[in-house]
This record gives sequence, structure tokens and C-alpha cells, in this order.
Amino acid sequence: MRRFYSVALARSLWGECGVVRHWGRIGTPGQRRTDWYDGVPDAERALGSLLRAKRRRGYRA
Repeated sequence: MRRFYSVALARSLWGECGVVRHWGRIGTPGQRRTDWYDGVPDAERALGSLLRAKRRRGYRA
């Protein structure tokens, strides 16, 4: 089964920084989730953690 996973940083209108995850099977619209953080350093830490976990599971950059 072929899948995709993308991760990006996003900003809200109120200055919060979030990590947007988009995943699913190739050929489908997939699902999307945004986790909001108070500051950019927290969001960047979460982004790095997610990237390491997905690369360990076989996803490529």
C-alpha cells in the first residue's frame, strides 16, 4: 500500500505557530491535522520530532 505524509509549519492570524500534518493513501484526499503551539521554537521542536519518527518508519524526505 503506497502512502504519503507531509509536514509543514504554519502561522495563525493571532501569532500562534502550528505544525500541519497531511497524510493518506496515494490517490485519495487524505486527512489533515494541525497542532498549535505558543512559540516558533516549540513548533520547530515538534516538527523535528515528527520528521525523525517518520523517517525511522521508512518515509523519505
